[in-house]
Formats: sequence, structure tokens, C-alpha cells
Amino acid sequence: MDQYETLPIVPLRDVVVFPHMMMPFVIGRPSSTRALEHALTTDKRIFLAAQHDAAIDDPQPADIYTMGCVANIVQSLKLPDGNIKVLVEGAERARAVEWKEDKGFYRVTVKVLPKKAEGPPDADGVMSRVVTLFEQYVKLSNTLQYDAMIAAVRVDDPSRLADTIAAHLQVGIEEKQNLLEIVAPLERLARIVTVLEAEVDKLQVDRRIQSRVKKQMEKAQKEYYLNEKMKAIQRELGRKDEKGNEGDDLKKKIAQARMPKEIEKKAIDELKRLDAMPPMSAEATVSRNYLDWLIAMPWHKKTKESRDLKRAETILHEDHFGLEKIKERIIEFLAVRVLVKKPKATILTLAGPPGVGKTSLARSIARAMNRKFVRLSLGGVRDEAEIRGHRRTYIGAFPGQIIQMMKKAGTMNPVFLLDEVDKMSMDFRGDPSAALLEVLDPEQNGTFLDHYLDGQRAPLDSAGPARPHGSAAAGRLHRDGEDGDRQALPRSESYRGRRSHGQEYSDQGRGVPDDHPALHT
Repeated sequence: MDQYETLPIVPLRDVVVFPHMMMPFVIGRPSSTRALEHALTTDKRIFLAAQHDAAIDDPQPADIYTMGCVANIVQSLKLPDGNIKVLVEGAERARAVEWKEDKGFYRVTVKVLPKKAEGPPDADGVMSRVVTLFEQYVKLSNTLQYDAMIAAVRVDDPSRLADTIAAHLQVGIEEKQNLLEIVAPLERLARIVTVLEAEVDKLQVDRRIQSRVKKQMEKAQKEYYLNEKMKAIQRELGRKDEKGNEGDDLKKKIAQARMPKEIEKKAIDELKRLDAMPPMSAEATVSRNYLDWLIAMPWHKKTKESRDLKRAETILHEDHFGLEKIKERIIEFLAVRVLVKKPKATILTLAGPPGVGKTSLARSIARAMNRKFVRLSLGGVRDEAEIRGHRRTYIGAFPGQIIQMMKKAGTMNPVFLLDEVDKMSMDFRGDPSAALLEVLDPEQNGTFLDHYLDGQRAPLDSAGPARPHGSAAAGRLHRDGEDGDRQALPRSESYRGRRSHGQEYSDQGRGVPDDHPALHT
């Protein structure tokens, strides 16, 4: 026979009360306070049901779940702020069937749902599975006390076991309400098994993540502790933390070097690698040398070029007597640079026997253009790495002579004198004259590739930021071939008017005295 009771109702926010569950909570809303006071004056029984939306302050019947729990008021205490703290014990499931408003609170007629008895043979397997899963859940949870929870689930009643476990599950209000509305104990236990399996999987994943994070933090803390201890020992010994100071100094120097963005990124990455290396390792030496070269390069330093042709002509006359056709060709070369705003790095070649003034002419060209002058002798060069630089794979690697001379000049737009070009040779290490093609070709020497700089290109022409306004190179070339095809060739003959192989040139009728060099362009 169905059992009905009329009881005052207290709507609960984010709480679901189950039978056999002790639950403390605070009542503060006026309607709930009046409902509680009415229950205290009668049989101390009250109907507790959860709200659909906890944000509603004055819930109506449509805002409250119809399935709830009849509870006995165990204790109540009025607080100084007017609220009432209550301790209740869930007794039975009940469903609200009729609502009546009475003196500022709701009284509901509830249908008490009787417990359904289940035979032990049907429930033992499911109960054992539920208890095992709940033990795992409690072990993995950080908020539940293992001993108290295990003692609470040592019951033989499947309905009480299901309600006890459901009350302690840390799941959402909707899931708890679903468990409350399942009346059959075995069906409720089956649902709890599904919920526990999902929650145990989540907690195991969280535990693995926490364990991994904890190990990483412990490793970082250990390294920090050892580093600090090492610094303290160094200070006690009167020594400085050389590696830390070196890293900071290199970082400042990289920032002050004003490198191009891609090269600066490469330098910062290399500095990070250096910080992670033992200071005495061979790899650290290689990285340190590489950073020193990047920092030492004059990436942003350029000499302002003088384009005053009269001044250039005066300087050429001051430094050299005669050589009119050579001087005229040089002035033409400089005049073209005046007319062209962004000229390419044109190559001017001086060919002739020793002692006719080729090197001094190159020095005069640099003085006329107001640029730094560097001389690179290629006589006897056999290795291609002398031009392109060594691969950065061993301790003794270093950049090629082009980059070294640029560093020596301290500017990105010096005048290069590539001297003794015809004295180069080749062997099993490569052909340096082939590598020189990139330097001498105006279409290629805009970005000269040096192997040591890890594929970074060293700019040698006027295009783009941090690049020179155009590098002029003067060199000896006394042989035919591809290198010669890429150069303007004013020829300076000997003072005796004959070439080294004996071919004679007549200077009569040219207006040049016999004791001056014969000029051919």
C-alpha cells in the first residue's frame, strides 16, 4: 500500500541528500527558515530536494526536482547572523506529488518509495565489484579518508551500500540526482559501477600527470639547489661564477652587436645550447668561438663613401705620377657609382708585372672613396676553406679569409685587395679559384656564403639593411678563365714597355715618355 506524507520542503543548492546520509548545511532563505521552524515544532521530519538551477533565490515548484529524500532533523543551531545550521539524516526516498503554499513556505504531499529487497545471490557479485572500485577511487582521491570510507561501505544491504557510495561520489548534481531517482538497488549499483570506472580512469590520468610534473619539479629544484650550492662554494673560495657571468656578458654583447634578425636568433639559440653544456667540454669551446665571431662581426658598421670625383682625382695624382689611362678608368669607375644610387659590388682588376703600382693603386682607390682598406694575399692558397670558411664541426674551425678581413677592417664596406690571384693552386682539398667565382661575380657576391657561419650569408654589396654600399675589390689576375671574364681589366705594363714574356709594345705616338709604364685598357 502506498504511503503518503505531508511535509515542509527545503530546496537545496548543489546538494543531493541520500537515505542513510548525515548532511550538515546552513539555511538562510526566509521560506526555508519558516519551513524548518515548522518541522521543528512537529515531528522533525522534512522533505529535501535539489534545485535545477542553484542561482535562483526564490525557487518555485517547477524549479525543484520532484524526487527527493525525507530526512530527520538531528540537530539545529541558530547562528548570530540569523541563519540556522542544521544536521539531518536521510531516511527514505520520496516523490512530491502535490504542492501547497502555507504561511510563506511550501508544504508538499510526498509519496514515500518503499525499499525493494534484492536476494543476496543476485547482489553479491555486483556489490563486490562496487566495493573494489570504490576502494580504488578512495585511494586515488585526495579528499576522502580511506579508513572511514572503507568502514562505511562494509554493509550487507545493497540499497544502503549504493546510497552510501553515491553520497560520497564527487560528481555533478545531475549525476547524483539520476542515482537518487533509480529505485531498484541492483540497477543503482550497476550505474554506480559505470560512474566509478569513469572516475577511476580520470583520477589515474591525473595521478600520472601529477607524478610527471612532480618529477620535473623535483629535478628542477635539485638542479637549482646544486647550482646555488656551487655558487656558494665558489664565493667561499673567492672565485666568481664564470659561466653565469660569461652567459650574461655574451647575451649583452649579442644585443649590442645589432645583428640581422635571423643571425641574432641563431646566436641566441647557440647561447642557450652553450648554457646547457659543461664549460670544459669540446662542444662548449666550439660554440663559444662561434658566438665570439658573430659578435665580433661589424654587422651595422659602415664607412660613409666619398663620391667627390675631384677629390678622388687629386688623391690619385698625389699618390701616382703618370698612369693617365689607369687613373681615367678608375675615375670612370667612381663616376658610375655616383650616378647609380645602389651600385653592385663591381670588381676592378689590375694586371701587370710586379712593381708597376697595382697594390698602391688599390690603396689610393680606398683613400679616394674614404673607405677602409684590407689586403688579402691569395698566393699559395690551396684549400677552398680559405675562401669559404671551414665547416663548424671541429675545434679548429674558423671563417674564411673574406670574413676575417671584414672583421679586421671593422666595417661592412671595406675595399678588398685580392692580391696574387694568379698564384693560387688546387689540390685534393678543392679548387679555391672556383670558390672565388662567388666573390668576383657581381650577380653572386651580394650575399657571400661562409660555411663557418652555419649557412648565414655575409653581405658584400649595397642591397638591404646592414649591408655595405658596395665593396670594391682590386686584385692581380694574370691568367685567362672564368674569373677574368667577370672583371673590368685596366692593364698596367712594365716601365720598360715590354711584358714579362718578351712581347714588345710601342709607346710612340701615345704621348707617354719612355720611362713611364705603357697603359692598355
